[in-house]
Amino acid sequence: MPRPPRLSPDGLAAALSGLPLWSGDGEGIRRSVQLPGFPDAVAALVRIAFVAEELDHHPDVDLRWRTLHLTLVTHSAGGVTELDVELARRVDRLLPG
Repeated sequence: MPRPPRLSPDGLAAALSGLPLWSGDGEGIRRSVQLPGFPDAVAALVRIAFVAEELDHHPDVDLRWRTLHLTLVTHSAGGVTELDVELARRVDRLLPG
């Protein structure tokens, strides 16, 4: 499946305005979330994994005790694409705000 093109700076700014829990730049968008405990963080990561697999697009994840740090970037496009934005939207539906 061909990957979407990298978002323009204006396109990225517009996308981030609709994703208030995310920040970043053309190199990647990021969100961290603290869960009640380690098992909760692992369970959230598993839920994210299933959504990522549906999209065939996988986040860079750093799990530190009860905190998940997520970075989304389409490596094959060299930056952020609409695919990253869609995954961010789906992640937001899974995680507490």
